[in-house]
Amino acid sequence: MENLLIPVLLLPLVGAMINGFAGKKLGDKVVSIVGIGAIAIPGLLAWLLLFELMGMDGEHGNHLSLTLFEWIHVGAFKADFGLWLDELSVVMLLIVTNIGALIHLYSVGYMKGDPSYWRFFAYLNLFIFSMLCLILGSNLLVLFLGWEGVGLCSYLLIGFWYENSDYAKAGKKAFVTNRVGDFGFALGMMLLFALFGTLEPSEINHALEHGLPTGMNPKMIEAAALLLFVGATGKSAQIPLFVWLPDAMAGPTPVSALIHAATMVTAGVYMIARLNGLFFHAEFAMHVVLVIGAATALLAATIGLVQNDIKKVLAYSTVSQLGFMFVAMGAGAWAVGIFHLMTHAFFKACLFLGSGSVILAMHHEQDMRFYGGLSKFMPKTYWTFFAATLAISGIFPFAGFFSKDEILWFAYASDRGHPVIYVVVLAAAICTAFYMFRIMWMTFWGEHRGVPEGHGDHDDHDDHSDHEGDHDDHHGGDPVESPWTMTVPLIVLGALSLVGGFLGVPHLLGNVAGHFPNLLHDWLHPVFQYSEVHYTHADGLEWGLMGLSLGLALSVWGVTAMLWRGKDKLTHPLDKVPAVHKLLWNKWYVDELYEVALIGPIVKFSREVLWKIVDEVCIDGTVNFVGGVCKTVADGLGRLQNGDVGNYATVMVGGMLFLLLCLAGYGLW
Repeated sequence: MENLLIPVLLLPLVGAMINGFAGKKLGDKVVSIVGIGAIAIPGLLAWLLLFELMGMDGEHGNHLSLTLFEWIHVGAFKADFGLWLDELSVVMLLIVTNIGALIHLYSVGYMKGDPSYWRFFAYLNLFIFSMLCLILGSNLLVLFLGWEGVGLCSYLLIGFWYENSDYAKAGKKAFVTNRVGDFGFALGMMLLFALFGTLEPSEINHALEHGLPTGMNPKMIEAAALLLFVGATGKSAQIPLFVWLPDAMAGPTPVSALIHAATMVTAGVYMIARLNGLFFHAEFAMHVVLVIGAATALLAATIGLVQNDIKKVLAYSTVSQLGFMFVAMGAGAWAVGIFHLMTHAFFKACLFLGSGSVILAMHHEQDMRFYGGLSKFMPKTYWTFFAATLAISGIFPFAGFFSKDEILWFAYASDRGHPVIYVVVLAAAICTAFYMFRIMWMTFWGEHRGVPEGHGDHDDHDDHSDHEGDHDDHHGGDPVESPWTMTVPLIVLGALSLVGGFLGVPHLLGNVAGHFPNLLHDWLHPVFQYSEVHYTHADGLEWGLMGLSLGLALSVWGVTAMLWRGKDKLTHPLDKVPAVHKLLWNKWYVDELYEVALIGPIVKFSREVLWKIVDEVCIDGTVNFVGGVCKTVADGLGRLQNGDVGNYATVMVGGMLFLLLCLAGYGLW
């Protein structure tokens, strides 16, 4: 069965090559079939691999491994291109391939009529191939190959409509920001090899099963974990490298769903889970992960409170939800973090794809102040978006309730958690419910406002009309529902947003339901069994905190109803506090801070020192000096070559005399 890993990995690459090299000639229909098939078939094979693992009875966990070829053998360093599938990676495989296939199907309708339709599907397929390398790699070098691959593909997809300079800059920003984190990741890998003599996570975790090996410096473990986390902050958009992800919405909406929900941004969470043994023994690094995750969750959630662009709100929501996942990782709740990764993939993909459906129906308008009352025009989009909203807001029994509540509990009760972290994350959860129900009131409920003449001149309107989904069906008239290729993925993801949480029912609720098992936690237990963190057992307290979070989410729903229900209310309550509103509207001035503290000085140093001194004076000056000396010498020698035979004879005689004198002198010496 391990041979099935070959088509799972290579089919997306084959699809990318076919569409990339021949797609322009094949036509959109063939491109669609190739693009979707290259992901759907691995998605089906992933289920077969899951059943194979379920049928195995390994004492300490089950896995399938396959070495495709020998890759790098240099001295003591050995890294083969191998694949590894266990309980953790098969969960990721199912998420990436199946949700990826739904996004590909959605793209058929969304990208219809785009002149670079074939290029878009080639990039999508290549993106999935890179992500599969990341999650299936048997060693960190193969993982890093996929890690860099998704970074490249994000650059290509975010800047897909590169004719627009803003989109091209957004792609470049994502690429450069990720390179900063990747440098830390590379240093972390080098340190791991120096410590363990291998880059295979399974061997590293095995070496740490019963504590640190004799003689190993704990500070080196901390340093390796922190360096790897630097890479995770870039790829998974955590403080201080989160600034690229909100700008990633410049790409087509399916790209936003793919990057923000199911693939790239979850890479950092997966990497920490994969190296759980390392992080378990790096207690300080885990505290850093915990604090950074909580701070990111709250910071991004507050920014999302005031945004009017529907995709911007969802983008900052993604940054915030990733913070929740890192809080789980920092608290040692590895399975809970993966659980929230999975449920987030369900509801956030649904939300982004639903926003794309709305954007097309509203003739490419993304400002929610021109929406309203869309539920009666777009019932399928409305109900699926509503289900995903309830899930992300933590309303029982939707998927997000189960995973988010467990994160809150472990943030409070875990030995690695802290009550302050719990309060911060709870505040982020309240903000999440607020901005999501605000979207519902401004977009789907109330009266339809429509897009007035001259709306493009609005001071904070982001006009994507040059490219976003060129559909004849959506031009003019009232909003209409999207085609079936777009609504079917929405329905599937909306259903998963409702029932997906039952894969990880916490034991407290499971006992009420008659010892209903926590399926996902039990499935992942073999991967995390040697790095489990203890937490407080207090059923009464857990019931109380669960009721508190649910009650606050429902209360926020009521507050948003009072603020936006009924007549055309578009004012924000924070308008009454202009300083706070301005601070959040300008995203805490983080980009401006980077511009002043980092980017500006680096650019100035590059121009004034590297360019004008190092390049022009030192390098160009040295080259010009050498060239000038050679030219002067050549000109001097050239004067001797004037065509006068007498001069040539004189030189020859002089040379012979010089040689004779030298020989005579040598003999005397």
